[in-house]
Amino acid sequence: MLYRALADVTMVLHLAFIVYVVVGGFVAWRWPRTILLHACAAAWGFASIVVGIDCPLTSLENWARQHAGGAALPSTGFIDYYLTGVIYPDSALAAVRLTAACAVALSWAGFFVIRARSRSVLRLTK
Repeated sequence: MLYRALADVTMVLHLAFIVYVVVGGFVAWRWPRTILLHACAAAWGFASIVVGIDCPLTSLENWARQHAGGAALPSTGFIDYYLTGVIYPDSALAAVRLTAACAVALSWAGFFVIRARSRSVLRLTK
């Protein structure tokens, strides 16, 4: 039972991480100090897709699932198992990836615009 709960918690954390990769730059608009954390998360997400780095959260979930007597995730990983074909069709994978990349780029562009404007406002008030 404990291993099953660990697998479930890991799955939720993994999903939260993926959401943060996509929208974390927008979070930094409100809390600018989080931009470095988002940069690391986005770099990891990008590298896992482009280079194929194994995710430690997938490994942890597999370990917990197997100790709970269940099957590990397929070799294609977390996103293919939980999202592709469930949340969006297999044929939309490229569009989903492009949309996520555009969201990250837009959030970063907005972050730098907001930072530049706040700096210029500070200069004007001095």
